[in-house]
Amino acid sequence: MKTIPVGVGIDYADSGVQVCVGKTKGRAGENQVQDLVLRNKKVANSWEAIAAMVRPDEAVQFAVVEACTGAADLADELHGEAGWPVVLAMPGIVKKMKMNPDKSDLQDGQLLFDLGRINYVPRVWLAPKAVRELRLVVRYRQQWVKQRRAVKQRMGALLREQRVRLPGKRWSKPWRQALLSCKDLSEQARWVMGQHTQALLWLSAQIAACEKHLLQIPSEDWMVKELLTYKGIGLVTACVMRAEIGSFARFGSGKKLARYCALTPRNASSGERQADAGVVQAGNKLLRTVLIEAAHRLGRLDPRFRAMRNALKARGKPGSVVAVAIANRWVRGLHHRGVAMERAAA
Repeated sequence: MKTIPVGVGIDYADSGVQVCVGKTKGRAGENQVQDLVLRNKKVANSWEAIAAMVRPDEAVQFAVVEACTGAADLADELHGEAGWPVVLAMPGIVKKMKMNPDKSDLQDGQLLFDLGRINYVPRVWLAPKAVRELRLVVRYRQQWVKQRRAVKQRMGALLREQRVRLPGKRWSKPWRQALLSCKDLSEQARWVMGQHTQALLWLSAQIAACEKHLLQIPSEDWMVKELLTYKGIGLVTACVMRAEIGSFARFGSGKKLARYCALTPRNASSGERQADAGVVQAGNKLLRTVLIEAAHRLGRLDPRFRAMRNALKARGKPGSVVAVAIANRWVRGLHHRGVAMERAAA
């Protein structure tokens, strides 16, 4: 019979995992948490080896794993196979809590155990396996999008260097046709531009392949289906939101969700001065990007947000501020509906 309550701190690494097992009850002596530690050693990177660190007469009350690449899969295995209550800890905050310039796996495992013992773990949401798999694809697509954007910027820089101005809106069909037939570039600039054009076509094909693959993944996902019912929301936006938000219920309010999406204004008040300083820089930048793009479409297609856009523009607000305001309002309203639907789908 399991009678001794214990906690586990796990410092993850590919080569081996530092596991600290300690008593959750009892008084720490002069050595403080060290007096509660039962075992602290490095074992193989597998849930079986970690679980073997706990004896049959011990009952695991918590297990804390520092979040890093691969830690989520291990946490899933410990929860599913060993039946442990596992939480992920935010590594940046854990490092600051340590208050020690020295670094060792032994100390890190002990710190994670101690944070779990006093219930002071800076938690990271452990996404389900399906959400993590979707993240792999949407973030892979985003890597190609960033590379395509970089190629376009280099093409624009080359045109400026050659002092060439093309008719039409940049990257529109007439503009691209004018670029192909442009005679004002020097011989070497035409060759470089041709290389950039080929790279652009290849990158666009990679992005199209990712989007085609996305059609097969979340076909039965309730959140993706719900998001696709909104005007201006396409498959990529819906999949990014599903992958990065994961669960509406993990946010206590629509405001907290909007802050996670990096859509809320940053307060810059001091003394009697009350002011905002633009949107927060912390948050999920990929979510902010796709939501602002969606806000431009919502401002054209949805009557409610079209009225909001016109009212803000009438007050002299620039288009970028209008888009953030629309995205903020939409996400906040979506949170309340999403929580209800999530509970119904569970």
